[in-house]
Amino acid sequence: MAHINLLPWRDELRKEKQKEFGILVLTFVAVAALTVGTLDRYQNARIDRQKARNAYIETETKKLDDKIKEIEALTKERDRLIARMKAIEGLQRNRPLVVRFFDELVESLPEGVNVSSIVQKENQITIIGEAQSNARVSSFMRNLEGSDWLQNPKLDVIQAKDEKGVRVSTFTLRFSQVIPKAEGEEES
Repeated sequence: MAHINLLPWRDELRKEKQKEFGILVLTFVAVAALTVGTLDRYQNARIDRQKARNAYIETETKKLDDKIKEIEALTKERDRLIARMKAIEGLQRNRPLVVRFFDELVESLPEGVNVSSIVQKENQITIIGEAQSNARVSSFMRNLEGSDWLQNPKLDVIQAKDEKGVRVSTFTLRFSQVIPKAEGEEES
């Protein structure tokens, strides 16, 4: 019986197995914690990079929005200036027409006809005036028809009334102002 072991070998084996299991569990927990920590840092780094990208995109978007607003303001200013230039060009182009209109009006106006109001809307002109007789208004209309610059006279209203013992005809007359074509110039 020299080889019989009476020591509690099973208890020692169990303790040895528990110790190995504890080391294995601690190793697993350490590896798991290290893995989770590494993944967390990696994800946080990705989130930070994406936030930086988003911030950059927002900054650039704001810059572009500011440029768009500036371009819109410049476009409005340009359109306003172009409209102003066109108005000035129109006035420059029509300046001789006003002088010509009054020259033609004076030439067409017979003796005994007085003009009290002239209103022009584009090329349509309305005149309110007084004449000594209806015949003078008719003469005025014939003179307008004979003008190259003033055409299509239409009598809207004519009323005869007595003022201070004198018979006066009040009239409203409409006609068009045209620019005659030069010889050899074709109509468009």
